[in-house]
Amino acid sequence: MQPFRNEPITMTWSEERKRSMHAGFVKVRERAKEVRPLRVNGEVDKDGQTIERFNPSNTKELLGRCVAASAEVAKRAVEGAHQTYLNYWRKTDPMMRARIVLRAAALLRKYRDEFNAYLVLEAGKSWTEADGDTAEAIDFCEFYAREAIRLQAERQPLTEVLGEENHLYYIPLGVVTVIPPWNFPLAIMAGMTVAAFVTGNTVCLKPASNTPLVAARFMEVLEEAGLPAGVVNFVPGAGSDVGNALVDHPLTRAVAFTGSKGVGLGIQEKCGKVAPGQIWLKRAILEMGGKDAILVDEHSDYEAALAGVLSSAFGFQGQKCSACSRAIFVGKSYDAIVPRLVERARLLKVGPVEDLDNFMGPVIDAKAKNTIMNYIEVGKKEAKLLLGGAAGSAEGHFIQPTIFGEVKPDARIHCEEIFGPVLACLRVGSYQEGLDIVNSSEYGLTGAVYSKSREHLELARRDFHAGNLYFNRKCTGALVGAHPFGGFNMSGTDSKAGGRDYLLLFTQAKVVSEKLDY
Repeated sequence: MQPFRNEPITMTWSEERKRSMHAGFVKVRERAKEVRPLRVNGEVDKDGQTIERFNPSNTKELLGRCVAASAEVAKRAVEGAHQTYLNYWRKTDPMMRARIVLRAAALLRKYRDEFNAYLVLEAGKSWTEADGDTAEAIDFCEFYAREAIRLQAERQPLTEVLGEENHLYYIPLGVVTVIPPWNFPLAIMAGMTVAAFVTGNTVCLKPASNTPLVAARFMEVLEEAGLPAGVVNFVPGAGSDVGNALVDHPLTRAVAFTGSKGVGLGIQEKCGKVAPGQIWLKRAILEMGGKDAILVDEHSDYEAALAGVLSSAFGFQGQKCSACSRAIFVGKSYDAIVPRLVERARLLKVGPVEDLDNFMGPVIDAKAKNTIMNYIEVGKKEAKLLLGGAAGSAEGHFIQPTIFGEVKPDARIHCEEIFGPVLACLRVGSYQEGLDIVNSSEYGLTGAVYSKSREHLELARRDFHAGNLYFNRKCTGALVGAHPFGGFNMSGTDSKAGGRDYLLLFTQAKVVSEKLDY
């Protein structure tokens, strides 16, 4: 096996790749009338109510339907997954599990532009953002397969005791409920699912209701890769119904969740309660968003800072938990950068992202659009509107890139997560003041500092309280293996997805000591 390397992301699209993407769009639309089934305990079920998914760039276009699970179906899924875990999956060879994951990675490469097309049409990602999502899913598969092999193949170091033979093993937990987000509906969904089952757990996967089609396609890839039926159970549905049933079940051993703070805190609370018949403490692996800041020093590369803020704030319409939603400028850097930032953002093309020329597409749905537009109205009362502030074409859920200037540290648009293309720009008098404002947030996921001062960078290295901190580069775009991802405070449990520690969260350490009589 070759050493892990990140899958390259497509930045320039050749004519061949353009044709491949258009073929992917055709494949997605050819299946628009299909109903994707539930997959529970090895059975495929196409009956029942469905979740309809429409193109957020064109809300009249139906992309497909998934059968919606119920609380009763979720209960059966957990109970069946528990039996599959006890009787079969936990006993399988780790190398066999890893080989299935590596085959899944190969199939993701084979169907790359079909998955990209799902991400463009169902999630509203630009071509390059979609390709980055697919590349990250491939990375998670490749990386976690190697990590699973390493955990089992290496003898874990222990202090030697004369007359004893001691071993430490990492064994699986049991049934893991996986609840991924809609904003990285392939990468994060695949990463959490693969991490759970490659370590010997079984899975109940409840995809985000906004993006179940890409998850349903991934289930087909797992089946094609040779994953036995019943190891991963596919149960789309509402969080208030299906999600709660999965989390609350006493046979659920762990919950891996990425999403909003409110839902994550609810899961944390539920996992802390011991249900009748439950004989373990449920483990909660949570990533809950951020209010990420880029701090621009007075002495920095202004052009690099401008580009980093622009990309971090408006890539994928600001719908990343790592997106820059507040830019804090020290001294003269504000007047040097903010006017240029506004002019550069004014040139960003907004429209249906099936068109390669459009940089920004729609936000995910009408609810998100309304929430963001309400925050924009709040911002108009709190700060100076420098750009945008309006919706785009009524055919989709479009919002213009929006920038507010002269924002105060106590403004709601500075403090609260908006999750859209809205940037708050603050002016501060000193670097330390900027650092204090950075740390005033209840979140602590990502951040960036642009500075030529080694003293200031080292001060940020120590005091900028974020799980992922970048110097002189944007605050988005974490790479598997290179930038293990997870944040502090209300950003979650700092799980460090894509790092060497991540798989440990899906295992428990067992020590076996044998007294030697010879």
